[in-house]
Amino acid sequence: MRYRDLASFGKRQEFIAIAELLRRGFDVNIPLVDDQQVDCIIRKIVNGKPVYVDIQIKARSKDCKPYNAARFAAMTINPRDNYFFIFYSEQLDTYWVIPSKELVKIASQNKKGKNKGKYHINLAGYSKTKKLVYPLQKFKKYENNFKLLEEFRG
Repeated sequence: MRYRDLASFGKRQEFIAIAELLRRGFDVNIPLVDDQQVDCIIRKIVNGKPVYVDIQIKARSKDCKPYNAARFAAMTINPRDNYFFIFYSEQLDTYWVIPSKELVKIASQNKKGKNKGKYHINLAGYSKTKKLVYPLQKFKKYENNFKLLEEFRG
């Protein structure tokens, strides 16, 4: 995939995830500039006061190798209460909604190399013999779990 195709894929997937949030009734705002690893912001009213939830969206194409179907790497994560990641695998047609504070606990952090300090996670497995991609059971609680965003109270 060429760079231009990759960039447009990422932007399309952001809008698809944002559309999914809108379909589920969230009040979604999109920042003009994405230089803080925030692709969209959900605005909620909790106890009569506004609460804002920052969202980072990551997606993998249906065209990637099956063993990479839900592999996300070189992530910068500055964990905080109101920061969530939404991961999407086109091959699995599955979302994972993960709070940033939990993500830094379950993801692996690179110890050396050009991505030292950045995180990576693989949310799916791949069976070579069956030629099958499947979501990993240990991440089941995050699978399509948009309720985590609904329940967030700030």
